[in-house]
Amino acid sequence: MFSYVWPIALVVVSNIIYHICSKSVPKDSDPFASLTLTYLVGAAASFILFLFSSKGGNPLKEISKLNFASLVLGIAIVGLEAGFLFAYRAGWQVSTASLVQSAALSAALLFVGALLFRENITVSKLVGAAICLVGLYFINK
Repeated sequence: MFSYVWPIALVVVSNIIYHICSKSVPKDSDPFASLTLTYLVGAAASFILFLFSSKGGNPLKEISKLNFASLVLGIAIVGLEAGFLFAYRAGWQVSTASLVQSAALSAALLFVGALLFRENITVSKLVGAAICLVGLYFINK
């Protein structure tokens, strides 16, 4: 059970810290300077974690095993981070920005999962997506 729950707990705690920090970036600073520092720290932390978790693996050999997904993921993460920085600068509240994007994302990923990964779309999933979209209406009203 723990191996099933801890990754989601890590995502939730990390997201809380992420949004607090994103909302706290000074508005007069360049958002891409912030992202540059963020990714330098993230790269260093990832490399240190790689060294501790790889049991002597060769970093270049491990990188050679990767495909396009890691490169595109890097670009997507910059878009994600920049989007939240600009959303908070535009006046979005920390209590609603993530909620709105999560509801919209959940509805969209229902169809992405079906199209790209052959995941089943069930009636209960469609009802859940509809509830998310109704929630978006009320959150933004």
